Amino acid sequence: MAGAVLRVTQRQLSQRGRSEAPILLRQMFEPVSCTYTYLLGDRESREAVLIDPVLETAPRDAQLIKELGLRLLYAVNTHCHADHVTGSGLLRSLLPGCQSVISRLSGAQADLHIEDGDSIRFGRFALETRASPGHTPGCVTFVLNDQSMAFTGDALLIRGCGRTDFQQGCAKTLYHSVHEKIFTLPGDCLVYPAHDYHGFTVSTVEEERTLNPRLTLSCEEFVKLMDNLNLPKPQQIDFAVPANMRCGVQTPTS
Repeated sequence: MAGAVLRVTQRQLSQRGRSEAPILLRQMFEPVSCTYTYLLGDRESREAVLIDPVLETAPRDAQLIKELGLRLLYAVNTHCHADHVTGSGLLRSLLPGCQSVISRLSGAQADLHIEDGDSIRFGRFALETRASPGHTPGCVTFVLNDQSMAFTGDALLIRGCGRTDFQQGCAKTLYHSVHEKIFTLPGDCLVYPAHDYHGFTVSTVEEERTLNPRLTLSCEEFVKLMDNLNLPKPQQIDFAVPANMRCGVQTPTS
């Protein structure tokens, strides 16, 4: 049912009216988990979407949305995060009418579940859902309908990628997801990740295709590298993952 609600035709996705006003984009940062939250809005209809909100900064995001005169339709998660609790549940309370969205393959609760090929419309714009599993089975990348921007979650980071050693991750799957679902986008498509730990804010598909030190390796080399990272587990994982499995429809309680 959710797919029927969110799906639009490929022809609709490809339409680009010359009179369209530029999309409104705001990139916001949460320093503890180094998470980027993205606000996208249609300046004409005032409809908006928020990607990867964080619980602690949800009041900040809600205030900004009100100040800009936007109406938030969807609080969307690229996957079930392990390093922070999503703000989608709280935003449903702060901004009535907002619906939580996540991939059906994540197994998490939400108002709407999306699948590969579904699109989320806000005003004259749409975000196409591209399944990009590997970091987790439910990871998705959101691509603006003119393919000028891609919001890659943890699948593709700037000069890096999400780890694959927990939450049913798979390095081989991630490698093919990035190469087949993200690197096939136009080279000048802007890449906006869910996290950054080095002070970068944006990249391009062409930069990552040619300069990403992990994803320019062969698949076999990539799998070997990812299987031997030996990183400590995220500090909040034991709390964040259970909370995020339900937080699409309710705010975590103490």
